[in-house]
Amino acid sequence: MEWSNHPVLVTGADGFVGSHLTEALVDRGARVTAVVRRTSRSQVTARFRNLSERTVAGLGALLHVDLAGPDAVPALTACDARTWFHLAADAYVPASLTQPATVVQTNIASTLNVLEAARAAGPRHLLVTSSSEVYGTHPGPIAEGDPLEPATPYAASKVACDRLARSYHDAFGLPLTIVRPFNCYGPRHVYDVVPLFLARALRGRPLVVNGDGAQTRDLTYVADTVEAFLRLAELPPEGKPYNIGTGVDHSVADLARQVLALTGSASPLRHGPARPGEVRKLQADATALRKATGWEPRHSLAEGLRLNLEWTRDNLEWL
Repeated sequence: MEWSNHPVLVTGADGFVGSHLTEALVDRGARVTAVVRRTSRSQVTARFRNLSERTVAGLGALLHVDLAGPDAVPALTACDARTWFHLAADAYVPASLTQPATVVQTNIASTLNVLEAARAAGPRHLLVTSSSEVYGTHPGPIAEGDPLEPATPYAASKVACDRLARSYHDAFGLPLTIVRPFNCYGPRHVYDVVPLFLARALRGRPLVVNGDGAQTRDLTYVADTVEAFLRLAELPPEGKPYNIGTGVDHSVADLARQVLALTGSASPLRHGPARPGEVRKLQADATALRKATGWEPRHSLAEGLRLNLEWTRDNLEWL
């Protein structure tokens, strides 16, 4: 796709993956409307946690709106964009264990509002971000047709959003694609296992592995995830789901050992209690994505961790 001067809308544009996607689109010359959380500080200063000043200066428009609120639909409907990327979500899984109502309501209401706005505005393609968490634990590589077995309220909320999106395609003909990224990591991510391990290793603090550490994750570097989003945007919007993942899973205990070796840290490795709703194995079968787009991950885990470490060293105060 030729992105130059192409009008695009990105929700969650100041989030981890959203900021990288927004940056990539701006660099390709797209006219991006960045949808961000409504906060008085960012509205006044135009400064954000993840969006750089250079990227903000290159935006076509900046929209502050509560996507779960009553103003979201008219605000989004008024946007001029042919391709929509919906990434906004309350994505901190542990929060859904202590504040399930807030997480579930935020995620479902936000996605419903985006779907309703797209139905009214008529973009050519809406890409709705789901999650690998919708699958729960499966014994081997997970394909898009495998059962959805959410193990936490967050995961259940993403199943609801995923299925809402498909229903809008089937019932109303809304042109969309459902995107299911597996565990994405990289610069600007601050609350998942990779950034937490890196920050603790740099500070010489214990790396705490929940449970036995045998649980596995398919870790995909953020630049590769963004490239997959961009390639999926070029496909016909047929309501299909696509996994984004490397196809290789790593145990959390092995990840901790790799982080210690990479950083040269003397931090001890300790085990803590297992997390409620912990998924035991997440390994993507991304055959559908590869066949449809030719996408392949360019970063090994070792290379991705090295790049992530460089950013973490410079931004340790965020973690």
